[in-house]
Amino acid sequence: MPQPLSLVTRAFARGPITRSTVIEPGGRVARTTWRTAAVLGLMTVLAACQSTSDGPAVTAIALDQNQGLDQNIASLTQTVSTNPRDPEALNVRGTAYGRAGKYDAAIQDFTTALQLDPNFYQAYANRALVYRQTNQPAKAVQDYSAALQINPNYDSAYIGRGNVYRVAGRNREALIDFQRAIDLNTTDPRAYHNRGLLYQIDGQHKQAIEDFSTAISLQATAPEPYSGRGVSYLALGDEENAFTDFNAALKLDDKKAEYWTNQALVYERKGDRGKALKSYSRAAQLDPKYQPAKDGMARTRGGA
Repeated sequence: MPQPLSLVTRAFARGPITRSTVIEPGGRVARTTWRTAAVLGLMTVLAACQSTSDGPAVTAIALDQNQGLDQNIASLTQTVSTNPRDPEALNVRGTAYGRAGKYDAAIQDFTTALQLDPNFYQAYANRALVYRQTNQPAKAVQDYSAALQINPNYDSAYIGRGNVYRVAGRNREALIDFQRAIDLNTTDPRAYHNRGLLYQIDGQHKQAIEDFSTAISLQATAPEPYSGRGVSYLALGDEENAFTDFNAALKLDDKKAEYWTNQALVYERKGDRGKALKSYSRAAQLDPKYQPAKDGMARTRGGA
């Protein structure tokens, strides 16, 4: 079974947190034998991206960190002190704790909110995300499922649970959850992006490109769908569209080693080993342990 993709876990921020939202806001497969070293490099990149785990180091709570400042938490604590039996106030403070990386405090607030209001399905989803952040996937699935039992039309919980399944390699179950969210007419780009990644794993690159394009149409400022779509374009031999997408991803976020490596692969396939080496080197500088970048440098250094 293919290993899970990690890219999608760099999720998209979805705005401020209220009772009706959750703190969850928020890769990359080739099955062909290629003839050039550059394309072999592509396969290496894809394999490396698939093998990354979604541990607590991954930024799943990708929201405004200012919301987690001590001053803001102090203000929320005052509100909770004034209304200690208000699950809404506890949920909001738990969200702030989660954004600030104070996960134990966040879990405690969400748990207390649920004790006060057992039907508070958003608090279940919020606690589930913190469990994901702290590498407790079984508890995360349990909470997402509880949220869905209360509200079967809660698209964010399907997407969140689908991500837990995906990183566990349970791709069939993940696909079902992402499809359910899409069937609910979700406007959350993560559903399409995640489904696109699963299509990509299965070698269904045309379908993957369609999903990545939909994700981009829903949130054009997220770099991940551009990178994902570029990988599928490159797997289909469409270097020009792949190059355009990789450059778009870099324009939005030039601190990701995989984006520079993807750009380098196109340069390498075009025979421009000098530019390829420069991009591989930048990737290795950003992440010295990123093997596809190191391999690319080894291939292109002599011809630069």
